[in-house]
Amino acid sequence: MSTEWSKQDRQKMTAMVNAAIALAAKNGASAAEIGLSASVGLAVDVRMQAVDMVEHFRDKGFGVTVYFDQRKGSASTTDTRPEAIAKTVEAACRIAQYTEPDPCSGLPEQKDLATEWPQDLSLYHPWNITAEQAIEIAMACEAIALKADKKIVNSEGAAVNTASSLRVYGNSLGFVQDFVSTRHSISCSVIAQKRGQMQRDYSYTNARDAADLDSIDFVATDAAKRTLAKLGPKKLPTGEVPVIFAAEVATGLIGSFLGAISGGSLYREASFLVDHLGKTIFPDWVTITEDPFVKKGLASCPYDGEGVKVSRRDLIQQGVLQGYLLDCYSARKLKMQTTGNAGGAHNIMVSHQAKTLAELLSTMNTGLLITDVMGQGVNLITGDYSRGVSGFWVENGQIQYPVEEITVAANLKDMYRGIQAIGSDVEKRGRIRCGSIFIDHMRVAGE
Repeated sequence: MSTEWSKQDRQKMTAMVNAAIALAAKNGASAAEIGLSASVGLAVDVRMQAVDMVEHFRDKGFGVTVYFDQRKGSASTTDTRPEAIAKTVEAACRIAQYTEPDPCSGLPEQKDLATEWPQDLSLYHPWNITAEQAIEIAMACEAIALKADKKIVNSEGAAVNTASSLRVYGNSLGFVQDFVSTRHSISCSVIAQKRGQMQRDYSYTNARDAADLDSIDFVATDAAKRTLAKLGPKKLPTGEVPVIFAAEVATGLIGSFLGAISGGSLYREASFLVDHLGKTIFPDWVTITEDPFVKKGLASCPYDGEGVKVSRRDLIQQGVLQGYLLDCYSARKLKMQTTGNAGGAHNIMVSHQAKTLAELLSTMNTGLLITDVMGQGVNLITGDYSRGVSGFWVENGQIQYPVEEITVAANLKDMYRGIQAIGSDVEKRGRIRCGSIFIDHMRVAGE
């Protein structure tokens, strides 16, 4: 199936947005903003060499927000016929009549709107793969994983996904822009058994460009390797030990930091980092940079969800908090300026040392390597961190055996300040690019 957006598609959707803005004004709105998104793609799942699911999808979403001075109303629809859009605009206008005035609501300032950005972010690389080809790739990937070792006895399946999206945002300040993007992935999950006990794990690859995906051999072999390594787990005694968060879970620690400096948490005073601008959060060798202009970046964009300009900046510089993540509303609540983060953080890069994971393990000598976390035990109000984890026990810098059914706990402030090193094994499959994080100590609850 074709996943390409033509020039005519883009012009048609832009015309829809312009028409809706005009209709909102006709209905008496003093301001309006419209978001129109469309996606088309293919998803294939196989399990034990049989096709489990083939899905061709084509979705649209149309969101309308209107303002009657400081009264706000919103409505949405998946029907983009002219009559449906007209009804949606009318519904948003009716809703606004019943809302309380909010002095912080409204469109961005004209001066904050994006007027220029790099033209070649390289976000759009359609993968015109057929369902038959996707099935063949998924089956080949699963077959490699199943044959990796006799202890692999079952599969939770392999999948191939491709999606192409077109987004148009416009508002009554005269800003109407669109951009296209793609995202593709291959994944595999298998089950291994030893002495009657089973373990599962998975691996995946994703990218804007299918040419940048890891090979199916890598995905399958990695899934098998991770699963086999979990066999024969033990528990740990309760105590305090050094801890390394493997790169794929270390991104979660940085994600908690981003949540704590987001505008919604700050103006509600629901963050342990309220009033911490200019204060030391991390060791002085740590820098955390936001860059929306990374070519092929999974969180790259030319402007934010309100049409506001975005820019490369340091959130943390030499360990010190330099800025928050604010959209227009939260910025007004905090009496600050928007940072172009409507829709969240863009590509986040965490500085690291030239140390591999093996070198981090050697530096730690004895302690816990965490490869999986469970539960929602992060309190952004207090910074308290308590998660169920599994991973590996390390002695003399070498992995000794897998461990599970344990909990680690500390406070995020202490964890961030206690970072001893960040590895060069950077996780690149999401918006946060971070290596493994070595923390001096955490409380471990086991047997």
